[in-house]
Amino acid sequence: MCDDFPEQGIESLRLPKGWAANVRGAVLNVIGLVRIAMLAGREAFIREGDAADAHIQRLETEVALLCEELRIIGGRMRRIDPHRRPQYPPVERMAILQLRAMRGWSNAETARRLFVSDDTIRSWLRRTDDDSLIQTRTPVNRFPDFVRYAIQQIKLFCPTLGKTKIADTLARAGIHIGRTTVGRILKEKPAKEPEPSPKDSGRRIVSKYPGHTWHADLTAVPISGGFWTNWVPNAIWQRWPICWWLLNVEDHFSRPWMGFAVFKTRPDSDEVTAALDRIVETERSKPKHLIVDQGSEFKCEHFEEHWCKEREIAPRFGAVRKHGSIAVVERLHKTVKAILMLLLIPEDQAQFEQELSLVRDWYNEHRAHETLGGKTPNEVFFSRPAANEQPRLEPRERWPRGSPCAAPQVDIEGEPGDPIRIEIDCLEGRRHLPIISARRVA
Repeated sequence: MCDDFPEQGIESLRLPKGWAANVRGAVLNVIGLVRIAMLAGREAFIREGDAADAHIQRLETEVALLCEELRIIGGRMRRIDPHRRPQYPPVERMAILQLRAMRGWSNAETARRLFVSDDTIRSWLRRTDDDSLIQTRTPVNRFPDFVRYAIQQIKLFCPTLGKTKIADTLARAGIHIGRTTVGRILKEKPAKEPEPSPKDSGRRIVSKYPGHTWHADLTAVPISGGFWTNWVPNAIWQRWPICWWLLNVEDHFSRPWMGFAVFKTRPDSDEVTAALDRIVETERSKPKHLIVDQGSEFKCEHFEEHWCKEREIAPRFGAVRKHGSIAVVERLHKTVKAILMLLLIPEDQAQFEQELSLVRDWYNEHRAHETLGGKTPNEVFFSRPAANEQPRLEPRERWPRGSPCAAPQVDIEGEPGDPIRIEIDCLEGRRHLPIISARRVA
């Protein structure tokens, strides 16, 4: 699948004469069946204890699919005129040179694979010893945002004005701008006003201390690809080896990821409550309230009448089909899945649980939360000093705060007991470094 088609033959890939029109749909169905057969084959390998061969087969399939994905993207980029292709950002230019050094590519090979010219690669190499290669300064010829906003507003309220007339009008106001620049700004996405915040429903979750309120919910984590198929109901069974079922538990007050449990199929109420018991025992604490959705594993007699009452936990259920009713744990699902998408999710349960443990350690110890004011869950849960409230380190040498300065000295003259007048003077351009003088009033 990695081989490139000859460019002159791409447009001639049509169905042979006499073939049925639905043959393309049949091909998609066959490919979907091949995928399910490969998943079933790997499942058989793992069940028989031959997980190494199953992992090698999966890696080979993943490499082939990535090559095909790159071929398709590269074919589209190749058909764009070189002068109209989007430029690489400064940081990506350095990343390209690092990839070139790792691969051992020549300038011509690097240019061919990354869709730039040989001269561009040579220019980047000449600028590796200075800061101009990865500099991210705003171009000197870029107009500020208020000018772009003014042009868009003029066009909005006076749609009959053309780009030349708008440029002439701005020139009379002292802003000289070319008509081609006006046309380019008009094609940009217009600035939108901030959307009004949703009205408060009046119902808030009250959590007074760590462990007071927990959130728990189930989510499916795809192992390879997704759940889509070409035939009705356009989804395959959500079970291992297609996906893992993950139970996440999070504390509402300090947002730590309290624990998780992994299942091969969607668990029932007994399996969920057993996993919650293990998390409670590991953390040596239990919540007063437990917020869950209205799934069959929670909205049942076993969970409400037996498990919750025996442990004196008050269950609270999110609203059905209402966005944000269990938003805290859903946000945790999104973060965890975003990280796992960067990995090759293991098909072995022990390895997958090990990866989740590493992600959980990072989440609790290092991920800053906006709700917590930039603090991490462990800093709030264990009442530790927040790292974002430590003394500031200023890396900018020419910035006034960057230069070390001693605390201002106060000399007091006069007799003890006399009143003191404090005068604060600010240097020009350094208003955050006041010069404080104090003297006694005669």
